[in-house]
Amino acid sequence: MSAVGHTQIIYKWGVILVKLNRFGSAAAVLSVAALALTACGSDNPTAAAGSESASSSAASGVTGTLTGIGASSQNSAMEAWITGFKAENADANVQYSPDGSGAGREAFLAGGAQFAGSDAYLKPEEAEKAKEVCGPEGAFNIPAYVSPIAIAFNLEGVEEINMDAATIAKVFKKEITKWNDEAIASQNPDVELPDTAITVVHRNDESGTTENFVEYLKAAAGDVWDYDVSGDWPSDIQSENAKGTSGVVSTTTSTDGAITYADFSAVGKLSTVNVKVGEEYTKISAEAAAKALETATPVKDAAENDLALDLERDTTEAGTYPIVLVSYHIFCSSYKDQATVDLVKAFGNYVISDAGQKTAQDSAGNAPISAAISEKAAKSIDGITVAK
Repeated sequence: MSAVGHTQIIYKWGVILVKLNRFGSAAAVLSVAALALTACGSDNPTAAAGSESASSSAASGVTGTLTGIGASSQNSAMEAWITGFKAENADANVQYSPDGSGAGREAFLAGGAQFAGSDAYLKPEEAEKAKEVCGPEGAFNIPAYVSPIAIAFNLEGVEEINMDAATIAKVFKKEITKWNDEAIASQNPDVELPDTAITVVHRNDESGTTENFVEYLKAAAGDVWDYDVSGDWPSDIQSENAKGTSGVVSTTTSTDGAITYADFSAVGKLSTVNVKVGEEYTKISAEAAAKALETATPVKDAAENDLALDLERDTTEAGTYPIVLVSYHIFCSSYKDQATVDLVKAFGNYVISDAGQKTAQDSAGNAPISAAISEKAAKSIDGITVAK
């Protein structure tokens, strides 16, 4: 059975995952339950030269089945990408299981998927492990999806409120427990806030969205938020919790006074918090999220083809929304045969092309990656080779 390219590998709840190496031999069997423990969730103008190259690559008429596993945040965009790619490549199939960032990376590193979707780039130890599956050049991260993380709440009669970083941290740390607390009321003098208890709703699975959210809290309100940055919610903050993006949104929607954090594209009719940046409060939007990438810096010591980014979470730049997730597609630098290389290149390039980014934005409301990132991403993807 081939691990990459021609074999259709299914990864769904209750189905075993077969670990495969890059040469196509079955090596071991992992249980889905083991992967589920680290799941992140289960749902759910750029005109660079690289984008033009990507469009022509995607139209090359490739064949086969490409399997990805990963972030639920990408799910709406991924559905749009798959539809758009299929329209240009009738004989190619892409299947994606939104089992979560942690599950996606783990499955990819086990050889059970040809790419991973992840709201966090590979950790150094994961990058080293990738060499076992991808060969000596390992794997690399490509920004594919940029979206603000909404602080979303359900409070009857209130459509939006203002909060600074310290207040947000105290709410999620459960130090502020009423909606009419002075810390909130003083920032919202024109809003009539009820004496309703605040119910914090957090993710109960390993989540790239959680990691990005607490990274913001740590950077912007470090004197309040004294927990380490992690994809797992702090175990000593006991509150309502649910699995996946849809889980926390559903719980918050059905609970008066509840507040959560989730990809903006998924919050539905929930109200949102305007976040204080500098001296102003920034309303959540794709445009404000895109500004956060302008001050992002490449991860230190990353390989030349790796486009992982570190964000400036404590920015004071007006109009910037700092609680942003950059969701990546993680690819091998080499695959076992040319057919797989062509398929991976075609889909990877379609995603970061003008057409791919537009169809995702129309579907999910995310911010498109910049022309500069698109050009660099196309160069990295085009560098994928057949394993020697």
